Amino acid sequence: QVQLVESGGGLVQAGGSLRLSCAASGRTFNSYAMGWFRQAPGREREYVATITWSGGTTYYAEFVKGRFTISRDNAKNTVYLQMNSLKSEDTAVYYCAADMVSASRLSRPSYVGAIEYWGQGTQVTVSS
Repeated sequence: QVQLVESGGGLVQAGGSLRLSCAASGRTFNSYAMGWFRQAPGREREYVATITWSGGTTYYAEFVKGRFTISRDNAKNTVYLQMNSLKSEDTAVYYCAADMVSASRLSRPSYVGAIEYWGQGTQVTVSS
């Protein structure tokens, strides 16, 4: 069992930055690919970024490339999402996810419903 707790969300103006954190506890953290997903009101949950267990490879959705950075610190059992140049359309609840599949598979839209572990989510609101 893995427990995931997100933090760092809040209200920010367009063009600003936020850093989300996801603290993991339970089974071996560095065995899991990790990811960030988001869900806006009335929309399905969507992939934002994923990272391999080692942190060596990352994947990003097109709409965040160049603005968001995913990273992890296995010594601290924590994964991060640095969000820069935020836009109003980035407003959503952001969720941390963990699974033992590859980070590439974790990024596939068809896999969202099968992801093994989720955090409770943290709200990000970007005002224009």
